[in-house]
Amino acid sequence: MSVLDVPFPALSDGAVLVRNHFSLISAGTEGKTVKEARLGYLAKARARQKEVKQVVQSAKANGLTATYDLVMNKLEAASALGYSCAGEVIAVGQAVTDLKVGDRVACGGGSAVHAEVVAVPRNLCVRVPEGVDLREAAFTTLAAIALQGIRQAEVSLGGNAVVIGLGLVGLLTVKLLGAAGVRAIGVDLDLAQVALGNAAGALAFERKHPGLEATILDATRGAGADAVIITAGTSSLDPVELAGRLCRSKGRVVIVGSVPTGFSREQYYRKELDLRMSCSYGPGRYDAQYEEDGVDYPIGYVRWTENRNMEAFIDLLAQGRLDAGGLISHTFPLERAPEAYQMILDRSKPFVGILLAYDTERPVLERVTLTPRSTPAASDLTLGFVGAGSFAQNVLLPALDGKGTFVGVATARPNSARHIADKYGFAYCTGESDDVIADPGIKTVFIVTRHNLHAPLVLHALRHGKNVFVEKPLCLTPEELDTIEAAYEEQNVHLLVGFNRRFAPLVQTLKAQLGEGQPVAMQYRINAGIVPPSHWVHDPQVGGGRILGEFCHFVDLVMCLAGAPVTRVAATSMDDPHHLSDTVSVALEFENGSTASIAYFSNGHSSLPKERLEVFAGGRVAVLDDFKTLEIYGEKTKK
Repeated sequence: MSVLDVPFPALSDGAVLVRNHFSLISAGTEGKTVKEARLGYLAKARARQKEVKQVVQSAKANGLTATYDLVMNKLEAASALGYSCAGEVIAVGQAVTDLKVGDRVACGGGSAVHAEVVAVPRNLCVRVPEGVDLREAAFTTLAAIALQGIRQAEVSLGGNAVVIGLGLVGLLTVKLLGAAGVRAIGVDLDLAQVALGNAAGALAFERKHPGLEATILDATRGAGADAVIITAGTSSLDPVELAGRLCRSKGRVVIVGSVPTGFSREQYYRKELDLRMSCSYGPGRYDAQYEEDGVDYPIGYVRWTENRNMEAFIDLLAQGRLDAGGLISHTFPLERAPEAYQMILDRSKPFVGILLAYDTERPVLERVTLTPRSTPAASDLTLGFVGAGSFAQNVLLPALDGKGTFVGVATARPNSARHIADKYGFAYCTGESDDVIADPGIKTVFIVTRHNLHAPLVLHALRHGKNVFVEKPLCLTPEELDTIEAAYEEQNVHLLVGFNRRFAPLVQTLKAQLGEGQPVAMQYRINAGIVPPSHWVHDPQVGGGRILGEFCHFVDLVMCLAGAPVTRVAATSMDDPHHLSDTVSVALEFENGSTASIAYFSNGHSSLPKERLEVFAGGRVAVLDDFKTLEIYGEKTKK
């Protein structure tokens, strides 16, 4: 673990830039993350069986060396911690109209990390009134998790609820139940947590309390609990089994924490209990349209979204009906954050709410200048990267290392920018693409972002007189293509698109064997595999769909082998439940009489190699399997 200087995160149109005053450590979730991060490779493998299977599959498909490089790149990259903070808005995206610079806000989600400056989507931040202490507002995310569990429990004024697990989320649940007029009964393994539960307003007991079940039955007038909310984190079945015994007939058991659910049937069946999962902060969580695009759910249909749950907690603080300050046990300055996590792992001191505090007077730099690996000479190929996701890190950057001078890298994720800059010796890292594109010391810009940003960034780079390498697709619309073409013709620069298949060694061999001047007939099958409908590549505004995003690779290859432009296209797609239209058959005709049939399947199985190309020409047939083997049949011979 280390505290790093990183650049500002990129500010999207629908987000706000926040300078943090305080952030809250989630001891359970983050403590588990840190503990696993410190494990050796074998222990990591035992703890992450799903990832191990993915590694094995990758090794079978891509080989040991490529898989090793991919895995090590993942393990070496810095991963930011935290997801609950509060601070002051210092910049606002163009689409955000109801927040302004200077507003105090509480933030949640994967971008609300422990950092001096964070960029948070609008639906994941809420305004904090002047009278509310930002230290308490920093609890907002965990409080929203607790509040969503209560909403799933559907307990009402005068009712009762048992809370199993009196960690921070459990204690917040107890306080929120009390604010709602619901009697809270707490259970925990730790006597210290039981004492905290009692102090928070619950009737709390140790799990080993003699006659625990009879005592709780008596406390609920013999009926049992209206609801049991499990906020514990354990691999034991005890919480869910205990919940079944404590709950009244027709009651509800709500799982907020991480516990197994393989319980025995008797209690749940006999009492006809309702077992529910509570999804984090509430409706909207993990929905990219809600969290990233800012598309809200109408309040008439979804009363309590994750944003409105966050607002409800802040309202309770503002009204004086809830006190979160009493849950703060420790405050560490950011630079001493490793001490806080060590305390959590060692359990060296009792703790509840642990805050990180930020020096808001300290100057912060939007970009970080580093010691470059080398100083470029006037004739050197000087490179800048805008975007650097998995493809850039696993393919492009290793291929370019030592072949040019890395100057600047810009990515939306600050920790990723810093990791890449350190690993490849960039002179600086930043969150602003303009820093790289406008840098006079950079001759060639690599654009490796999401597809919707390709065209505007290419245009920006061309107009600054840069050579450009852009990953496919070049753009998403014909209008963008026309604009790029006009800008390119005005500059004496190179513009390259990342079509790589035509350069594969076996493709070069195949093309040489075919010779020039004769038409060819091609049949090309692609087992593209399934990409979840929620993936950004399917978003028509961001990824453009898989046909625009990937199919262009295969068109480029058959154009290369035909040696002529396309003159006619016919296509048909298979309908699917999500209407993605990414299983297609396309027939192409070329100016020189060549033909190609491309079958792109997104509904196959990964055990089948991805690509198979057959080329028929002049009495010979070439068969290229996944760019690994090439067989050429001619008359009676096979090469």
